[in-house]
Amino acid sequence: MSGYNSTFQLTVDDMELIEEALRAHARELSMQKLVNPDANAERAKTNREIEENLRKGEALLGRLHDQKIFYRPKSDVYVSG
Repeated sequence: MSGYNSTFQLTVDDMELIEEALRAHARELSMQKLVNPDANAERAKTNREIEENLRKGEALLGRLHDQKIFYRPKSDVYVSG
């Protein structure tokens, strides 16, 4: 039986591309929801599916963000911005 690959060799650019694609997909879903107001039962079902897909995408973006390692100097005082 085959298993899942648990190690990935992605570059920072690859991760940025994935994140941008997820954000573009979320924008597209949001536009569909705006154009598709709850007028009847079929549209309500579609909007629920859109909401579920938006939640899944946001959760994935959150997991990707949580895996990032942000640089902080060890010897100096960190000044943000």
